[in-house]
Amino acid sequence: MTHLRDKYCIVGIGETEYSRGSGRTTRAMAVEAVRTAMRDAGLGPADVDGMMSYQNGDSTPANWVAPDLGIRLDFYMDVLGGGSSTEALIGLAMGAIEAGMCRTVAIFRSMNGYSEVRIGGTGARAAQPVRGLDLAQVPFGMRSAGQNFAPTFMRHMYEYGTTSAQVARVRVAHSRHASQNPKALLKERVTVTDVVGSRWIVKPLHLLDCCLETDNATCLIVTSAERARDLRHRPVYVMGVAGRVSKPRTDFHWAHGPITRVAGWHARDIVFGQAGITPADVDATGSYDAFTFTTMLQLEEYGFCEKGEGGAYVSSGAIDLGGARPNNTSGGHLCEGYTHGMSMVIENVRQLRGTVDDYCPGWAEGAHTYDYAPGRCRQVEDVEITMNLGWAVPSTGSALILRR
Repeated sequence: MTHLRDKYCIVGIGETEYSRGSGRTTRAMAVEAVRTAMRDAGLGPADVDGMMSYQNGDSTPANWVAPDLGIRLDFYMDVLGGGSSTEALIGLAMGAIEAGMCRTVAIFRSMNGYSEVRIGGTGARAAQPVRGLDLAQVPFGMRSAGQNFAPTFMRHMYEYGTTSAQVARVRVAHSRHASQNPKALLKERVTVTDVVGSRWIVKPLHLLDCCLETDNATCLIVTSAERARDLRHRPVYVMGVAGRVSKPRTDFHWAHGPITRVAGWHARDIVFGQAGITPADVDATGSYDAFTFTTMLQLEEYGFCEKGEGGAYVSSGAIDLGGARPNNTSGGHLCEGYTHGMSMVIENVRQLRGTVDDYCPGWAEGAHTYDYAPGRCRQVEDVEITMNLGWAVPSTGSALILRR
């Protein structure tokens, strides 16, 4: 199915500060992120008539945010979900425009993920459990994402000989990328020794294998390619999208093997089939890095390396800036900030525009040096096609392919 390829574009991007204590409501942050994305695209309130958001009971709905911006909506929808939602909602926005329900859609996620609702936390700020998952997780002691995903990670180590030191190279690469990112919460470069020497959370995850908790809001704006040509920036075209693809079971995800298989295996034919390309054509990736292992597993499942070779792939230098296919060039969830996936799409839009905000003196004009030494550039040279690999749990995923 290729009839929607290149028919829709991402035309605006916006984000707030990534912090550990915003001191603001999710409504205020959402308004800022959407307004920033509108200004980025060169759109006014009358130009946006659709809005979508996603949340886990911790955010503000679209029909509250829109009036604060002077927007009257012809279409809006708020969905329950976190990881894997960004790519899925981009596809749904395309469908809404295709169906004639609206012309331009702003998609946002706003969360006080550190100061209010902590997904994996405990105590007063802990997220409430999802009642439908209690039977699948609680009797086995799986109260956090790390505990829930650990069987998949451990099985991969058992079957393929993957080591903690290999997978630690994901954090090492993303920390190097974050050191080039003025917005990143954590800019300090780390080593493999730092990662494997950090304290255990739940085996095989060390502290530095785990993502950040942050407060932030992010936004993307989607419209038709025809409208995009008249807007502020070079259009970034959607070549293919797969949203919320699942394994046969999403609750007892380990019950339907192989245990090491994650949902990207089921999504890859959909998204590559739409785009009409292969993994070899992708210049840079943005892979959901709730943990170092999630990035490694997805790069395998989408065909960037053979199954079982993920550890060798991520430790080869391929995912580093200057490598064959850089991944999470902003630092991702491990180092920039945790956004439930949207920031990595924002980063790939900037990459394709050639306007990544790094420490190059002329980055705003696209004058990058491609010098990846500490404190310098993170713009990928000659990037034409990027791919985002979304993740919710091992059994649910999404994907998005973009081009210049």
